[in-house]
Amino acid sequence: MSTQSVIVTDAAAIKVWSLMQEEENLDLCLRAYISGGGCSGFQYNFTFEENPQEDDQTFKKAVDSDEEGEGAVTLLIDPMSYPYLKGATIDYADDINGERFVINNPNAKTTCGCGSSFSG
Repeated sequence: MSTQSVIVTDAAAIKVWSLMQEEENLDLCLRAYISGGGCSGFQYNFTFEENPQEDDQTFKKAVDSDEEGEGAVTLLIDPMSYPYLKGATIDYADDINGERFVINNPNAKTTCGCGSSFSG
């Protein structure tokens, strides 16, 4: 059985790196997780943490940002959320809907109009 990765786009990595620089805390990690709720049954959530849990899936992404320098960011996913997110792409969008992290999830059977909730 092969483990599918979660992809972090350059745009998402650069935004996380920028936020780490603003907070002057290079230990921050972006956590993506699933919770019940939203109009489609499950909801995507993001938070920042310094300390990964022992059973987290971790994904590292190198960053080379002209504005913020070079470094690496870490994405954390807990074991309950990982089955819903494996194979997904974490991106960062700045458009008419505002600035936000977004998930392109091939596991989602249906997605709500705002893209923040889904059914698996």
